[in-house]
Amino acid sequence: MNLAALDPGLLGWPLLAGLLVLATHVPLGRRVLARGIIFLDLAIAQIAVLGVIAAHALDLAPQGWPTQLAAAAAALAGAALLAWCERRWPDIQEALIGSTFVVAASLGVLLLAGDPHGGERLSELLTGQILWTSPAQVAQIGVLYAVLLALWAWRGPGLGALGFYLIFALAITASVQLIGVYLVFASLILPALAIRKASLRMGLLTGWLLGALAYAAGLIASALFDWPAGPAIVVSLATTALIAGKMSQVAANTRQR
Repeated sequence: MNLAALDPGLLGWPLLAGLLVLATHVPLGRRVLARGIIFLDLAIAQIAVLGVIAAHALDLAPQGWPTQLAAAAAALAGAALLAWCERRWPDIQEALIGSTFVVAASLGVLLLAGDPHGGERLSELLTGQILWTSPAQVAQIGVLYAVLLALWAWRGPGLGALGFYLIFALAITASVQLIGVYLVFASLILPALAIRKASLRMGLLTGWLLGALAYAAGLIASALFDWPAGPAIVVSLATTALIAGKMSQVAANTRQR
C-alpha cells in the first residue's frame, strides 16, 4: 500500500474529469435504460474507437484534431445508422446494436493486426488512461458537455430519436478517449440501474453523487494498490450501485410494512 500516492495533484484532475463525464452520462444512461437500448453506449463507443484506430493506421497525430474529427465522424455516422435502424426495424434494435458493436470491434482488431504495439493501443482504448488526464483535456470536455447539457435541457424529448443519438455520440466520443470503453459503459449504466426507480430530479442527483463517490474510491484504490485506474473505478461503480440498490430495496420494504 502506497500512501504517498494519494497526491491531490495527481488524483485531482482525473476526479474532476470523472465528475464531468458523470454530468452527461447519468442522464443519458437513465434515458438509455428507459428506452431498452442498453448496449447502445458500447456500440457507439466502439465505433468511436474504430475512428481513432483508423486515424492511427493513417499515422495521424494521436491527440490532434484529425484524430478527434475521425472519432467524432465515425460515432456520428454510427449514431445516424442506428437511429435509422430503430425506425426501420424497432423490434430487433438491440440485436442490431450488439451486431454493430461486434463488427466495429473486429474491424478495429484487423486494422491493428500489423501494428507491433496494436495490443497495447487497443488495451488503452478499452481501459482508458484517466490517471493521465490533463487540465487542457478537462477544459475541452467541460465546454463540450456544457453545450450538450444546454441543448438537452432546452429541447429534451423534442430532439427525437435522431437528436438523442447524435448528442449521445458526441458525448461518448469525448469520454471514450479519456476513460476508455469499459468505464464509459459503467458510468452510463451502473448509476442508472441504482436510480431506476427514483424520481427524475432526485434520481439524477443521487446517481451523480453515487458516481462521484465511486470515482473517488476507485482512484484512491488505484493509487494505494497500484491498480489500473479504469478497471478499479468500474468495480467501484458496480459495488456502489449494488449497495445503493440493496439499500433502496430495504427502504421500500420498510415503507410497505
